[in-house]
Amino acid sequence: MPDTRYTLTAIVLHWLMALLLVGLFTVGLYMSDLPLSPQKLKIYSWHKWAGVTAFTLVLIRLTWRIGHRPPALPAMPGWQKAAAHGMHHLLYLLMIIIPLSGWLMSSAKGFQTVYFGVLPLPDLVHKNKELGDLLKTVHASLNYGLAALVVAHFGAALKHHLLDRDDVLSRMLPFLAGSR
Repeated sequence: MPDTRYTLTAIVLHWLMALLLVGLFTVGLYMSDLPLSPQKLKIYSWHKWAGVTAFTLVLIRLTWRIGHRPPALPAMPGWQKAAAHGMHHLLYLLMIIIPLSGWLMSSAKGFQTVYFGVLPLPDLVHKNKELGDLLKTVHASLNYGLAALVVAHFGAALKHHLLDRDDVLSRMLPFLAGSR
């Protein structure tokens, strides 16, 4: 009988990414309107470090997923399965594109990303104010799109748990495994 749960590694990576993404989004909203100060620059550095970490974790997560197929979805209409697969593809795509857009934006604005203040990452483009401003808009828009997808993802998991009463949510929450 096939396993209906994700591996512990997949579960840990999922929830680490969820916490990191919520934190990054919240800090991003907070820092964007701060007046220029040493504190704002420090928060921007922390945000970029967390973004590089999220990018690294999503690459690790994708590598793990290539070698470890997810459990099959429970019985549900075909459109719901297609929506679930589409949602996951969009989430992964945005988890890759958003940190890259932030890195490009920092490069275009002339602020090199130095991971944890130690490892300088190469600038991806030359300093260009207009490009930097455009990438700022792109980065923010993609983040709002990701936030909307995360809310939809969470809502779908709750719908499956509370209304459909299937094991979709318990596959990612070990403490729910015996509740059905």
